Amino acid sequence: MDRATGKYVTSIVGGENVEAFLPFSLPPTDPKLHPASYQGNAAAEQSLGRLKAMTGLVASGEWLIYSAIRKEALLTSQIEGTQATLTDLLDEEAGIQVAHSSDVGDVTNYLRAFEYVRGELTSGNGLPISTRLLCNAHRILMQSVRGNTKQPGEVRTSQNWIGGTRPGNAVHIPPPHQEVPRLLGELENYIHRKYEGSADLPPLVRIALIHAQFETIHPFLDGNGRIGRLLIAALLEDWKILPQPLLYVSGQLKAHQAEYYRHLSNIRANGDWEGWVAFFLECTTQASENALANIINIATLIAEDRKKVMLAEGGTVQSIRLFESLPTMPRLTMDRAARALEVTYPTAAAAVKLLEQAGILVETTGKKRGQEFSYKGYIDLLKN
Repeated sequence: MDRATGKYVTSIVGGENVEAFLPFSLPPTDPKLHPASYQGNAAAEQSLGRLKAMTGLVASGEWLIYSAIRKEALLTSQIEGTQATLTDLLDEEAGIQVAHSSDVGDVTNYLRAFEYVRGELTSGNGLPISTRLLCNAHRILMQSVRGNTKQPGEVRTSQNWIGGTRPGNAVHIPPPHQEVPRLLGELENYIHRKYEGSADLPPLVRIALIHAQFETIHPFLDGNGRIGRLLIAALLEDWKILPQPLLYVSGQLKAHQAEYYRHLSNIRANGDWEGWVAFFLECTTQASENALANIINIATLIAEDRKKVMLAEGGTVQSIRLFESLPTMPRLTMDRAARALEVTYPTAAAAVKLLEQAGILVETTGKKRGQEFSYKGYIDLLKN
């Protein structure tokens, strides 16, 4: 596709003259985005529709959100090289010693940033999707982790670069910092532009364009990829495409990470918006199908295990209550169970032991004291 998506301007970094890329505003023009590139939009919308319908068929939406946002937090962080695992994240929440303690902070900070953004967007007087909202999310994301010296919560005030050992051999030089506020303002206007008529681009296509434009602008010194993917999830919910954050599209982007980066690069190098849009829609479709299958599998497991608890000899109200807490507390200690149930330690211990005898909880330390338990069947499904 012969299209210019921006222009190069000279920027001086560390005494070197480099060519920084200044993107044109959205949507693509001269020529416009070719409709053939978003033929996959119908399949993506249908998959999201099935995922949306599933939320009304499960007993509780709380565990749907719990599992989905943790998978997204983990996968989007792993794209950036974080070594934390799902077990690390669940152990952190349970107050259990974590193997990758430094890396798990990246994941928990993403969760906090995501929850902040959701809270603002669903509040009657919260911030809309905006530069200010993303800066606030960035401040949370970078708090007390390795990037906390890189202007957390602030649009960068210096030139950055992607790849390479120095600006002169970088893969991509984002726009000069003086241009970033204007570019973010234009992107914000595009996000909030009111569309009318059948000729307008479908919402999922617009989200694909917005994510790529944000990555090209690279407005922060660090954390751009995670904030850019958080923006995808925020738009899906804010634009009512999904009622809850059930889609962990970062799973597909991570599975095809080299292709993900190649398509973003091709927008700048070759004007290939079409290749990126088609790729994004395909990833969205597959992520939707994966999320739907995961929900069905988890719902089936919970229903089967609930029967075991109800039929277990010696079952109590507390054992039932503890079981119902497991989808949002799949790793626990006796102390955590007691706090969750607001009962004494012996009462909590009895409930834990009943679920262990029913084959639902598995003790993981092999110790007599300081025992730790996993809802193993559920965690195994979350790992898929």
